[in-house]
Amino acid sequence: MTIQLYCFGESGNAYKAALTMTLAGVAWTPVFVDFFNGGTRTPAFRSLNVMGEVPVMVDGDLVISQSAVIQDYITSKTSKLGGRSADQRREILRWMFFDNHKVSGVAGTLRFNTNFLPEDKRNADVNAFLLMRLKSALKVMEVHLTGRDWLAGDALTVADIACCGYLFYTEPFGFDRAEFPHVDAWLDRIAATPGWAHPYDLMPRALPAA
Repeated sequence: MTIQLYCFGESGNAYKAALTMTLAGVAWTPVFVDFFNGGTRTPAFRSLNVMGEVPVMVDGDLVISQSAVIQDYITSKTSKLGGRSADQRREILRWMFFDNHKVSGVAGTLRFNTNFLPEDKRNADVNAFLLMRLKSALKVMEVHLTGRDWLAGDALTVADIACCGYLFYTEPFGFDRAEFPHVDAWLDRIAATPGWAHPYDLMPRALPAA
């Protein structure tokens, strides 16, 4: 049975799950969630995920939410993208937790605030603080990627897919790849991976292209 992924194209967290399944060679199909019109707040969706968030993955009778958990499930299911040793798995988890707290957890909010909130609700001070936090995290990645191709080990893993989740979007939110040349080269390596696709090519958009 083909895995279903409840998602929408603007969600970087859903992109992590979608790209992981795609690069692991798993058959899946998107189930569009109309987030901007309350799609995650309906009783039907909340019965699927009480947290009211995408992504949600349905594999037969199994329902999993949270992108990192979905990624972990796919690595276990396929033996791909999850490292080749216990040490490497711990290093992968280290970067996935870093992403959740310092990269996606900040970039997602900043991108939402600066692109999808009504302009009269955008707080410049809040967004400046978020951008400072994001750039601090990216500087950590910039240093770590000096002299290495991937975040954890010598091959692409779900650590890379997690940390790049919001960095391929083109809506302006203060992230300039040119400021971080090692991060920029790393993103190019990810995009050169056979099967890679942009989030808007993997999942249906909730909003029209600008």
